[in-house]
Amino acid sequence: THTRVRTMVRQGSVAVLAALSLAVVLCFFSSRQSSLQAGLVSRTNVRSVSGLRNAMQPKFTPGRGYASAWCDNGYSLVGGGCASADNAQVSKSKNGVVCKATMEQAVVASIVCKQEGEFGTEAFKATFTENDKPISPWHNIPLSAGNGLYNMVTEIPKMSKAKMEIDTKGEFNPIKQDMKKGKMRYYHGPIFWNYGCLPQTWEDPNIKGDADVGGAFGDNDPLDVVEIGQASLDMGSVTAVKPLGVLSMIDDGELDWKLIAINAKDPHANEINDVDDIEKHYPGTVSGIREWFRWYKTPDDKPVNGFGHGERALNKADAVKVIEETHKHYVDMVTGKSDKGKLWTP
Repeated sequence: THTRVRTMVRQGSVAVLAALSLAVVLCFFSSRQSSLQAGLVSRTNVRSVSGLRNAMQPKFTPGRGYASAWCDNGYSLVGGGCASADNAQVSKSKNGVVCKATMEQAVVASIVCKQEGEFGTEAFKATFTENDKPISPWHNIPLSAGNGLYNMVTEIPKMSKAKMEIDTKGEFNPIKQDMKKGKMRYYHGPIFWNYGCLPQTWEDPNIKGDADVGGAFGDNDPLDVVEIGQASLDMGSVTAVKPLGVLSMIDDGELDWKLIAINAKDPHANEINDVDDIEKHYPGTVSGIREWFRWYKTPDDKPVNGFGHGERALNKADAVKVIEETHKHYVDMVTGKSDKGKLWTP
């Protein structure tokens, strides 16, 4: 089949190629719809380096645009296209599609995410590879997406309940479902926004916060992101986001920053540039985030969570300072200047 397709392309059969591309697109969106109905993230079956190459499939990644790569069953393209350069050119390579932009503005299309095991069980995990080699979504995906944007790794798509998170202590840090007392964790109601983290950040549990956060120490995790855009982002996807503000949540006495951000490709992204702009386009969002995180543990007989800084959502400038601070803590951790405890690092 591949030989026939490539031959037709070489012969200039543009119409046939277009028809095949349309069929692949329809198949992709049909597969995505079925997957979403099943409560799982969509899988575009992409593997771009070796093995069986069944078809060239397109993938639209919110915040990055379109990319494509040869595919194998069970693989999902997560980082194709350009993060923030809409007019950047792309070129084909053996690894799929590469964005001809600065290194900060591009993630090579060969970064793929594979789901293993049955969703909702301890065996399930989402792992990441590049050029058929395992990578960590925490350590190997760049923090910056260029032009003041940052890469967000989605752990929990909006309107879902499974408590998924990057396993910071597991080898190559796969995304897994959190467990407590031998049971898989679920929220008691859906989260209304996309939830994930910024790679190469860390809230250092060895550093005491200032009086504005009651002297709380960091929670030993990457910096959390609440993405408020319209689109639902797939688990494991990598999205360029614009920081807007930040909440200093205090959870069980630990500082657990919640970065508020928006997908760079959201229809209102150009109009929302700071925390005060959110209310104009998405009214009630900031207070909704604060109250959701305040109360979400109470059905388990846990106390409500508190917030520092007089419960205010700090502005974009403060949010960027938190990103820079947690990135510095991360660098200190991976270079051995801070005690990493049981965290896994390459």
